[in-house]
Amino acid sequence: MTKLGKEMHDLANVLFPICRSLTGEGVRETLKIISRKIPIKINEVPTGTKVFDWSVPKEWNIRDAYIITPDGEKICEFKKKNLHVLGYSTPINKLISLNELQDHLYSIPNQPDAIPYVTSYYDERWGFCISHKDRLKLVDGVYHVFIDSYLEDGSLTYGELIIPGETNKEVFLSTYVCHPSMANNELSGPVVTIALAKFIKALKNRRYTYRIIFIPETIGSIVYLNKNLYHLKEHVDAGFNITCIGDERCYSYLPSRHGNTLSDKVALHVLKHTDRNFKSYTWLDRGSDERQYCAPGVDLPIATIMRSKYGEYPEYHTSLDDLCLVTPSGLEGGYKALKKAIEIIEKNTYPRINVLGEPQLGKRGLYPTLSTKKSGVKVRKMMDFISFCDGKHSLLEIAELINTPFHDLLEIMEKLVEKRLMSVTVDEE
Repeated sequence: MTKLGKEMHDLANVLFPICRSLTGEGVRETLKIISRKIPIKINEVPTGTKVFDWSVPKEWNIRDAYIITPDGEKICEFKKKNLHVLGYSTPINKLISLNELQDHLYSIPNQPDAIPYVTSYYDERWGFCISHKDRLKLVDGVYHVFIDSYLEDGSLTYGELIIPGETNKEVFLSTYVCHPSMANNELSGPVVTIALAKFIKALKNRRYTYRIIFIPETIGSIVYLNKNLYHLKEHVDAGFNITCIGDERCYSYLPSRHGNTLSDKVALHVLKHTDRNFKSYTWLDRGSDERQYCAPGVDLPIATIMRSKYGEYPEYHTSLDDLCLVTPSGLEGGYKALKKAIEIIEKNTYPRINVLGEPQLGKRGLYPTLSTKKSGVKVRKMMDFISFCDGKHSLLEIAELINTPFHDLLEIMEKLVEKRLMSVTVDEE
């Protein structure tokens, strides 16, 4: 277990018990903890604010909830497991029959040990989520249902960090903070994003400005776009929606709507050289904030690098999505993939060889004095690289053309620049 992987997993442990939703104190508590790690600005947007075709909903908070069975047992206790309460439940305190209670219970028959995560954000109702195994144990009689929650005018809360670069061109990173007690679908995104923010802040000579946000999913991205759309469309060159990035099962890629942005090209290159068996999805498989960032008229260059994709792993939106599923190693693997993507965006330049014809590498110490099979492969890679260095192909394009990891070519390019055999420009000549 590496130090970074453990740090991310430890932070996820701290955040895991917090009851988050679209709005409310759970989101604020989460953002306050994040603000002690990186200097985010916390913003509040009032209930009722019109944002495109939506409005900011009422703020929801909850203090307690439970059911008391006919024999006096307390079950579905919110304070023991916050997933037991239907998200955005209205308050209730009454005695009801089992038959009436069943209309307000949610379980998964084919996952009898799992508590499902269910919400009712925009229609007012109350309910409890329960494992199907425990649901089958309920007997006829009178049940006391109690939910101490409240919906009222308040605000939606989100966090924002802008890390300036040498230019006003931006890379946009977005993750969400609105799910209670789920590890891969929720906390993997924020903890990996925090680690990436620290890495970015430590970068010397950052070419890009980085805009990093922690928002409630869907309504949060709509709020942010409503406030910043013109600026984002003018300045964002690339970006990623960061979610489901913490298990060890696989890597996954979800494209932008058009599938041909810099973010898409970078994501595919990174994953091809990280895991040849990564899963590639289509735009039709979308389901997170990429829906908003890539919507017609918005069209930001946002792609998604994930581990197991939301909706595609059995623990998704259940109590089984826990900190055993998400591991230090899984988090670090996801972090490294996104870190490589950022490095490529930063270092993707247009190299041009400075001599006519094939350069004489030997006199510059770039050609091995002993010819072996291994040294021949190394030289061949260098010569293949040089053959495309005309100032019109980017380093990423050349890496794809000769099927070589970007970072391998970056190392070669830096040696050639050091020997004054090569010049690089930020833009195509």
